[in-house]
Amino acid sequence: MQPVSQANGRIHLDPDQAEQGLAQLVMTVIELLRQIVERHAMRRVEGGTLTDEQIENLGIALMNLEEKMDELKEVFGLDAEDLNIDLGPLGSLL
Repeated sequence: MQPVSQANGRIHLDPDQAEQGLAQLVMTVIELLRQIVERHAMRRVEGGTLTDEQIENLGIALMNLEEKMDELKEVFGLDAEDLNIDLGPLGSLL
């Protein structure tokens, strides 16, 4: 059973499953921040300001973060589409 209505891509908390809806919202924010960090890291790599070791460490950290996100999505029964909420006139979040 879905914690929120996904028919229109908006979050609608079901009072009986508020914990699941809250998990979806928190995971959405975390995924947005993860993508921002990843884009910033790529700009730094492309800018040539990092050493090979820093690039390697950054790559490992980003892979670990993505793996942890996948684990958390599984724990809460969410998939990538569940984290892509509709912001109305602004479009989709992710």
